[in-house]
Amino acid sequence: MAGRFMRAVQVAKFGTPLDVMHLTTVLQPKPGSLQVLIKITASGVNPVDTYLVEGKYATLPSLPFVPGKDGAGVVEEIGKDVTNFKVGDHVYCTFTDTGTCAEYALANSLRTFRLSSKLTLEEGAALGVPYATAYRALIHKVHAEKGQTVLVHGASGSVGLAAVQIAHAKGLKVLGTAGTTEGLDLVKKNGATHVFNHRKAGYIDEILASTGGCGVDIILEMVSHVNLNNDLILMNARGKTVIIGGCGDITVTPRLMMGKESSVTGMALANATEAEWTDISAALLNGMEADWLKPVIQKQYELDGAAQAYHDVMQTTGHLGKLIIKP
Repeated sequence: MAGRFMRAVQVAKFGTPLDVMHLTTVLQPKPGSLQVLIKITASGVNPVDTYLVEGKYATLPSLPFVPGKDGAGVVEEIGKDVTNFKVGDHVYCTFTDTGTCAEYALANSLRTFRLSSKLTLEEGAALGVPYATAYRALIHKVHAEKGQTVLVHGASGSVGLAAVQIAHAKGLKVLGTAGTTEGLDLVKKNGATHVFNHRKAGYIDEILASTGGCGVDIILEMVSHVNLNNDLILMNARGKTVIIGGCGDITVTPRLMMGKESSVTGMALANATEAEWTDISAALLNGMEADWLKPVIQKQYELDGAAQAYHDVMQTTGHLGKLIIKP
C-alpha cells in the first residue's frame, strides 16, 4: 500500500535557518507500538531548535531531518500498545520522534500529554519545553516554597513568563527583568510584584533595594554568560541560582558565594526522570484547569515562514512570549 504524503520543513545540511530550511513534501510517518501520530495544529519554536538546525548542539540529528520538538494537535493514530490516548484527543507533545514543523508528527506516548479544553491548540504548542523547564527549575531543582522571593531574568520570553506564572501560583514573591516597556508590562500582568529594565544602568541596585538589601532566595537565569556574576551579588544567604541558558564565557568572583553559602546549579530538561515528567504534566494540567496557566503567543507564522521564525527566535530582542508555526 502506497504511503501518504505531507508538507514538512526539511533540513538537508546544517546552517543558518534562512539558508537551509525548505518546505517540501515527505512521507507521512506511521506510529510504532508506543508512538502517537499527531495532526499538528501548531509547532512551538525554541532556541534549541535553531541550535540543531545550525549544527551547534552536543547531539545532532541525522540529515535530512524535520525540525521542531514542541507541538500540539489532534491524535490521528496510535500504536498498538498505547493505552493513554485515543484518536481525536487534543494533546501537546515535546521531544518528539519526528519534527513538528510538519502537518503530522510522531511522539512517544510518554512525551504526549492531555491538553485542557481551557487552552487552544495554539496555546498548547507553547507548553512543552518552556513550561516543563520553568517547573523543573523551580520545583525539582531548588524546591521553591510559598513566601520565598524569586528573580526571573529575561522574564518576558516564553520560559520566563512560564516561570512567573508558576511562581506566582505557588505563592512566591516574583521579581522579573525585561528589556522593553512592553515586556515589563507583560511580566507584571502575569504575576510579577516588581519589574526591572535590564538595559537600564543601576538595575541591579534597584533589585537589591526592592528586597531591603537582603537579596533574593532564588534566581532563574536565562543569560548566564552575561548575568552570572550579578546573580552572585543578588542572592541572599543560602540563595540558589539555576542556570537555564547561556552561550558564552563569563568571569565570576567565587568569594561572593562563600560567606553567604549560596549555590549555582545547571539544568537541562533532557535529564528529567520519568517521575519528574509525571509530576510536571500533572502540575501543568492542574494549572490549565485552575486558569493560572495561560501561554502568551507573540507571533504566528505559516509553515512556509518557519525559517524566518527560527531566525527570529535567536535574532529578535525583547521577546514577548512564544513564537509558533501553523502547518
